[in-house]
Amino acid sequence: MRSVLVLNSGSSSLKYQLVDADSEEVLAEGGVQRIGESGATSSHSSGGRRTDGDGRPVADHAEALALVVSAFAEHGPHLDDVDLVAVGHRVVHGGDRSEPTVITDEVLAEIEDLQVLAPLHNRAAATGIRAARELRPDLPHVAVFDTAFFASLPAAASTYAIDAEVAARHRIRRYGFHGTSHAWVSARGAELVGRPLSELRQIVLHLGNGASASAVDGGRPVDTSMGLTPLEGLVMGTRSGDLDPAVVLTLARAGWSTEDLDALLNKRSGLLGLSGVNDFRALMERVDAGDEAARLALDVYVHRLVRYVGGYHALLGGAELLTFTAGVGENAPRLRAAVVQRLRPLGFVLDEEANGADRRDARTISTPDSPVTVAVVPTNEELAIARQALEAVG
Repeated sequence: MRSVLVLNSGSSSLKYQLVDADSEEVLAEGGVQRIGESGATSSHSSGGRRTDGDGRPVADHAEALALVVSAFAEHGPHLDDVDLVAVGHRVVHGGDRSEPTVITDEVLAEIEDLQVLAPLHNRAAATGIRAARELRPDLPHVAVFDTAFFASLPAAASTYAIDAEVAARHRIRRYGFHGTSHAWVSARGAELVGRPLSELRQIVLHLGNGASASAVDGGRPVDTSMGLTPLEGLVMGTRSGDLDPAVVLTLARAGWSTEDLDALLNKRSGLLGLSGVNDFRALMERVDAGDEAARLALDVYVHRLVRYVGGYHALLGGAELLTFTAGVGENAPRLRAAVVQRLRPLGFVLDEEANGADRRDARTISTPDSPVTVAVVPTNEELAIARQALEAVG
């Protein structure tokens, strides 16, 4: 049974899936959370059974990967019995690379060099890649870049209005992120509505702890909310999103270091900075309890979403499909309702019963006569990475 192991290394987590290369069935999946913290959590699911770890500390991604291999050996399927043909790694920032790439020492060095543009993500990815290559040096390891889908952004969308020579010297441009998800969901959205991808104008909202929007015309992205780094754009769990650059200058003049500013904007802003929580379910619980800070955080979150969708609607010359995906987008019907109701003057009409249904499949949630179709499409980045890893190794 040919298979691909997909590894997704976050700043303090390691998620994985083992995917059958031919049937695309998920043979096993799991993850290790809170790496480097006092008590890690882990789980492994296979054959309809889930096993949770014992909560012992996990020092780094190398130790986390060893824990994953032990879980496969103890709970199955054993990695020696599944004919692994490749290991696919999600890498957030790929710079100018637009294709899945077999990882060499030189490629790994490039990924590490790009840490300055994605400090929360590329450092963790590089650590996970190094540990996985040491563990299985006999296998090809493939990097699949979150920036790849947006490598063809029009120059008008990818260019910042700063000194052109400075921008070129420091590789400053809008790269875009969550590209693996946006590519998958835009293709699945076209299938859902029975339209050729090449003829469809659509907006995709990837809403999780990290969040981004994209405008996709005929299968090609024409704009996206994230930019040089995953910090720009929508309000996120702990990230600020769009911000007047003078805020940074003001704090720098007040004595804030670059490390302080980085921590503020990436780890202490967004929903967490406004309300004290970054989990969307906890936020809604506080809203329901009458917490004014939580209500303001939700209002700011929705305001930013509506502003982006309205702008992309105009940019596309009229979107035909709006799709919600990822953890919040797929599981927060009240948020979807709040956004779509604000967009009703532009032709977005919600079917409240369809939106509120407890379902996990791809589905439309707009009325049959809505000028713009609204949908929920679960993302599947792991399967997309597995497919691209197979392509890269032939």
